[in-house]
Amino acid sequence: MQIEIRGAERLSLRERQVVALKELGHSNSAVAKRLGLSPSTVATLFNRARTKGYQVVLVISGDPLGIFGAEEGEPDSANDNG
Repeated sequence: MQIEIRGAERLSLRERQVVALKELGHSNSAVAKRLGLSPSTVATLFNRARTKGYQVVLVISGDPLGIFGAEEGEPDSANDNG
């Protein structure tokens, strides 16, 4: 699984770092500790990035969630006789 930040070219390096960690679910305190910043700086960078606009896209390879199989009532392709 990967995340893709669309619109990242509008963000500074620090904003990209903060966005990536925050979008992965880390708290301001955890991000601050990891990047050597204060939690208030992390909040400022995250808010600034949000005003610049970006999109986070989750890229999932294959079907690890098991949700893209055959629809209910449809034959499974492995059991399809033709």
